Amino acid sequence: MLSIGLIGCGTIGTSICKAIDNGTIEAELVAIYDRHLDDVDKLLSTLKNSKPQVMEVAEMIKNIDLLVECASQEAVYEIIPTALHAHCDVMVMSVGAFSDEKLYKTIRELAKENKCKVYLPSGAIVGLDGLKSASAEEIYSVTLTTQKPPVGLAGAPYIIRNKIDLDKITGKTVIFEGSASEAVKEFPANVNVAATISLTGIGFEKTRVKIVANPALTRNIHEISVEGSFGEFTTRVENVPSPTNPRSSYLASLSAIATLKKLSDPIQTGT
Repeated sequence: MLSIGLIGCGTIGTSICKAIDNGTIEAELVAIYDRHLDDVDKLLSTLKNSKPQVMEVAEMIKNIDLLVECASQEAVYEIIPTALHAHCDVMVMSVGAFSDEKLYKTIRELAKENKCKVYLPSGAIVGLDGLKSASAEEIYSVTLTTQKPPVGLAGAPYIIRNKIDLDKITGKTVIFEGSASEAVKEFPANVNVAATISLTGIGFEKTRVKIVANPALTRNIHEISVEGSFGEFTTRVENVPSPTNPRSSYLASLSAIATLKKLSDPIQTGT
C-alpha cells in the first residue's frame, strides 16, 4: 500500500487526509506537518482511523513513498528538491512555483536523475486533457479568464500593493490582465491553475490570464479558450468555493484526491 506524507494541513491537505482516513484513497497516511501547529492539531482531531506522526520533511521522506505538498509556493522550493534527492515521489499543489523556470528545470532534472515522479493535479479546471492533446501539434493561443467574488481575491499581493478596496466593488470589474507568469506571482493563492495550463500548453509568457472580481457571484468561474492547428475549444467550470477557504475551489481538493486514487488504479482513463 502506498505510504503518504503530507505537508500543509489547510483546506486541501485536510481534504486529502480525510479521504485517506475514510478509505476513498487506498493508502496509508504515515506523517503530516504544518508550521502552524494549531492546524496540525485540528486535523488530527478529525481523523478516526489514521494515526499519522507529526514529522518535519527530513524525517518524513525516510518513511514514505510519496510526499504531498499542500502548503505554499515557497514550500515547493524548500521541500520538493529534498524529497527528490531522497528518491521520494512528490505531488505538488502549489504549481504556481513553477513559473520560476530555473526551479522547474531543477525539479525536472532531479526527478529524472533519481527516477522519481512529480504529479501535478489539474486543480480547479476542466479541459486539461484536451490541451494535452492539442499540444501534440501547434497551439496558437491559450487564455484563462477567472471570475471570483471579491472576497476570494483578498490578501493577494496585487490587491495589497495597488490598494484595491474589494469592498467597494459593486459590479463586474477586471482586476488584472497579463501573462500567466505575472498572474501566479500576483495571485499565488488564486490562479495556480494558470501554471498548470502553462506547463501543459504554450508556456507562462504566451498564456494570457484575465482576473475579474464579480460581486454577483457565489462561485469561482474558470474559462479556458484554446486555438491551434486542431481547431479550437472553450471550457467553463463554475466551482463552489471551499467552505473553509473562499480563495480555493472545492474542485481543487477533489482533483488532488482523484490523482491519488488514480495512482493505485490499474485502469487509467483520459489523456
